[in-house]
Amino acid sequence: MILSKKILFLPKYSRKGASSRLRTYQFLPLWNENGVAVTVSSFFTEAYLENLYANKKPAYLHVLSCYWRRLKMLLTAGKYDLVCVEKELFPYFPAFPEWLLARLKGYWVDYDDAVFHNYDQGKYPFVSRFFPHKIDRVMQWANVVIAGNDYLMERARLAGADSVIQLPTVIDPNRYKKKVHEKKNAVTIGWIGSPSTLKYLDAVIPALENLHKKHKIVVLLINGNNPPQFSGNLKTVPWTEDGEVNALLQMDIGIMPLPDNAWERGKCAYKLIQYMACGLPVVASPVGMNREVVQHGVNGFLADTEEEWVEFLGQLISNWKMREAFGTKGYELVMEKYTLAGNFQKMLALVSTPANENAENT
Repeated sequence: MILSKKILFLPKYSRKGASSRLRTYQFLPLWNENGVAVTVSSFFTEAYLENLYANKKPAYLHVLSCYWRRLKMLLTAGKYDLVCVEKELFPYFPAFPEWLLARLKGYWVDYDDAVFHNYDQGKYPFVSRFFPHKIDRVMQWANVVIAGNDYLMERARLAGADSVIQLPTVIDPNRYKKKVHEKKNAVTIGWIGSPSTLKYLDAVIPALENLHKKHKIVVLLINGNNPPQFSGNLKTVPWTEDGEVNALLQMDIGIMPLPDNAWERGKCAYKLIQYMACGLPVVASPVGMNREVVQHGVNGFLADTEEEWVEFLGQLISNWKMREAFGTKGYELVMEKYTLAGNFQKMLALVSTPANENAENT
């Protein structure tokens, strides 16, 4: 299907930001292949992200320049056939720009996190008091809301969105390779994530300490700057887009611990999808979309307590055939449900459908 359209993508971050890279940037070659001319303008800059990941406070003038840059880009929206917004136009600002864009042009909005909780349960009292329902309004006024999981989709429906489609965060199978499992002396338990999510590992450190006393294990953290204290063999690998798959293949088991809180219920289980794309078995907390991706006892385990983490990781450590079998099941699931091409065909069909036919929830 070849289209002659122009789309303006307004992601939150540059390509280095995981959510923007996965929800916007990785699809750009496919849009181009189908005759769509794309323009991309992130809200925050690469420099902002580098400061954020280094735990440095960005300069106020730099942040203000991001707001100004977005405003200037919005003034060009009229020349595009479609405007796609990631999360919101202006963070921590009332939804007036979305209201205006909805009436003058229309837009799609995409969510892979529960950003509405930054407003209704946020850390800034002023924001929570004066516009707690901002993201609900952004959803309500959008032509189409794209939601990464059931939790986000339900919020969009409750907000009164006219058209809601669920598109999980997905991988490009061409970038991934399936691990060859074998019997080995030391088993590597791995985690990948952003510096902001490293805190989730604290909950499983006691279980890993327990396992370290019983088994020969290595704990591998990808992008794990400032790792938690662990008395066993801990290895950290810097994250790069080109090197992440080879780093994942160093693992034998992938883990995704999460607390059962409102924000975490909105997460899209992307770590698990990455592990499974490499043919790795997984152990994860039974929170949000993790329950959907992990088929307990088939492609991995769901562990809630320290005892369960020790038990299920112990089974996988001791049995390489189980790791192989679970890894194969997880790989098959990802190739069936969580691929770039699958999501893109749904988006392409939406773009090709007249706006008045997108009125029903999907």
